[in-house]
This record gives sequence, C-alpha cells and structure tokens, in this order.
Amino acid sequence: MAKKHEGVIPVKKNDVLQVTIEDLTHEGHGVGKVEGYPLFIPNALPGEAIDVKVVKTTKNYGFGRLMEWHEKSPDRVEPPCPVYDRCGGCQLQHLSYEGQLKAKQKQVQEVLARIGKLPHVPVHPTIGMEEPWRYRNKSQVPIGRSDGRVISGFYAKRSHEIVDVNQCIIQEQVSDQVMQLVKEKANELGIQPYDELRHKGVLRHVVIRYGRTSGEVMVVLVTRSNHVPHLSELVDMLKENIKGLTSIVHNVNNQKTNVIMGDQTTVLWGREVIYDSIGNIQFAISARSFYQINPVQTEVLYQTALEYAELTGEESVVDAYCGIGTISLFLAQKAKKVYGVEIVEQAIEDAKINAELNGIDNAEFEAGPAEVVIPRWHKEGKKADVIVVDPPRKGCDEALLTTILEMKPKRVVYVSCNPGTLARDLRVLEDGGYQTKKVQPVDMFPQTSHVEAVAVLEL
Repeated sequence: MAKKHEGVIPVKKNDVLQVTIEDLTHEGHGVGKVEGYPLFIPNALPGEAIDVKVVKTTKNYGFGRLMEWHEKSPDRVEPPCPVYDRCGGCQLQHLSYEGQLKAKQKQVQEVLARIGKLPHVPVHPTIGMEEPWRYRNKSQVPIGRSDGRVISGFYAKRSHEIVDVNQCIIQEQVSDQVMQLVKEKANELGIQPYDELRHKGVLRHVVIRYGRTSGEVMVVLVTRSNHVPHLSELVDMLKENIKGLTSIVHNVNNQKTNVIMGDQTTVLWGREVIYDSIGNIQFAISARSFYQINPVQTEVLYQTALEYAELTGEESVVDAYCGIGTISLFLAQKAKKVYGVEIVEQAIEDAKINAELNGIDNAEFEAGPAEVVIPRWHKEGKKADVIVVDPPRKGCDEALLTTILEMKPKRVVYVSCNPGTLARDLRVLEDGGYQTKKVQPVDMFPQTSHVEAVAVLEL
C-alpha cells in the first residue's frame, strides 16, 4: 500500500501518462507512482506498464483510469462474470486465483510492517479454496425498476444503481433460482419494487440463506409495508419450485435507510430457522442471525484459531465478540470453560440455543459490550488462560486491549477481518508484553479484495 505523498502534486486532472503498477490497494486498485505521488487505478495489476488518465487528485494521492496496456501481468485473466466491469460485488476476478492468494499474503505482511512495526512476524501463505466460486451461503439482493420492469441484482461500484443480473457466480445456485422466480412473479403480478429516492413501492430486498450441509433454504422477503399485494401467490410459487425450501419469512423495513432489514419479522411458512454445520458443530440460523458467508473456509478459519489456542482441556477461555457462539463452541470442545460476550442480545440468545443444540454445557454467554463486560469479569475474579477476539472491522476497543494486558492470559488468539486494525492492535499488545508468533491469512471471500487472518500472541 502506498505511503502518503508530500510536496508539489506532479500531475493534474486529465493528464495522460505512462506508469508501472507497483502494488494493489486494500480495495484491489493498482498503485502506480509519478515522482513518488501515488495514483490508484482500478483494473490494473502489479508489474503492468500502462497508460493512465488522471481523473482526480488530492493532496496525498490521485485516481486514474486505465487507458491502454504496454505490458500485461502474467497473472491477468479474463473475468468470467459478464457484468464484472459494472458490478461492485467483486474486485479481483481479473487476477488469477493464485495471484489473489499471493496478493492477500503480501497485504497482511505490508500492514504488519507499516502500521504494526512488525516486519519480522511470519505471515504464512494464504489458505485458499479448491473451488473459489459459488461459495456464498447468503445473498442480499436489492429490487428495483428499469424500463418499466422489476429488476434485481447488485449495486454498481460506488453507487446505489442496481445492475440487473440473472446469475452471480460467487453465490449458491439456489440464490440465482430464487431471484429469477421472484423477479418473474413480481413482473407478472404487478408487485411494485421499492424506490429509495421517493420512499415508495413495496418489495425492497430478497435475502436467501442456504445451509451447505443440510441443503435447507430460507427466503426472506423484505418489504416497506406490512401489506404486500399477492403475497400468498409469491409464497406458493416459491414452495412449488425451490428444492430444499424450509422457511419463508416476511421482514418489514419502513425506514428510509440503507439498512436492509427492519425490526418486524414474521414466518410466513415453514420453520423459523434453518440448520447448518461447521465441522461437527450444528447451528440454528434465523433470518437475522450473523453467520459466516463461506462455511467451507469458516471451518478452516476456526480450526486455525483452535490450533493456535493450544488447548489441553484445562483452560478457561474468554471469547470476545462471540456472535452466535461459532468460535466459542469450537473452543468448548477442547477447553474446560468458555465465556462468550457479544453486544447483540439476539446473537447471545442464538448462542445459548446453539450450545444446547450441541449438548455443550461448558460455555457461558452474556450480552453487552466486550470492553465493559470483560473488565467486570476480571474484577469479579474470572480468569482467562486464553483470550480469543474476533472484532468487527474497526478492531478491538482500547478498553478491551487494556483489560487483556491486565488479565495477562498466556495466549491471545486474534481473528481479524481487517489487516490494518489487526496490525494496530498487535502493536498495542506487543508494547504491553506480548509477542506475535505467527499470522495465518485465510481467503474467506475469493474474487474480492477482503482477507481474514488469525494471529497468535504469547506473553
């Protein structure tokens, strides 16, 4: 990732110049430099010599548009998706999968060195998938209108304009089937799609969830109002055509917001949950449960976390940001006791249900902010031999890091979805007496620029 530029900007808008691409940003853009000034260029790959047109400049960096290649990367491939150039869902289909894995390893290495000042920490090669397509078990598809017809798809890059698609090759095929059927039926019955500018219309999103191990399917119809014309016909059509359909849910979101789901959820047909398993742990998944998008790689991620925890059966473990208990229940198989904390109350209820579902009685869960609950546990005398954190993209709260340093567990396992905040937090823990032993990147989202990683620190 490029450093900030200081001094006179050596380019101006609409300049066309030749650059060599040196790196990729965390968004998957190529980085070329002019007299040290970084230009971020979509669709450009490291090693390529290109002509670029400058489209925007700021004090520290600019943006360019790729005009012509003088030399292409050997890792460049033809994107198989017909709308890849317009859709905002994927960023790296033009890079070979081997190239993607190497780029993600390099990204983690660079931020550890630059932000964490940890250039010597071993970063292992990224663990990828044998088949890096059709992996998404959840699709959240916006509904709109174009040329008088109902359309569905994904938002164009940096916009809320819907790109109409008939299939998405990174999501389960059943999601494509559901979307085609809903789109056709909505057009046939005259069900009005939601217009977010005017806050009119009915059908906002369709959410499809799939249990990879069970084959069960949940369809969530998200609407602006309680009343949905022809809703029963829509339900009957889905029941007749979708193999494995287990649940049809109606969610009402009447707010003018980008948030997909509202607070009101009703089961229209079937069960309230579908089931899936990661390893030998079974999970009940409701319409609003947080559950990892890629179950194949989730097992890899959690097995890595479990391996790094080095549990013998005698340890007390704290799992911060535990969600619906996914990592907690993995850890509970090898630990004496696991304490999980999560700010979302419904997630904690789900975690308790999942513990009961699997007959696990050595896991205890509490709702609340990790940075409040764990310090209280510490004052109450609860000890932790190992602390596992799996925070959101913003990383760990400062108060939680302080408490970890006060509790002095012999080992900290950090599961991260953002290498930048991982590096920042590792630096804090290192300064507090811990040593980062190794980091393992895991490719949870092939064809995109996102990378997850597991780090282990010892006191």
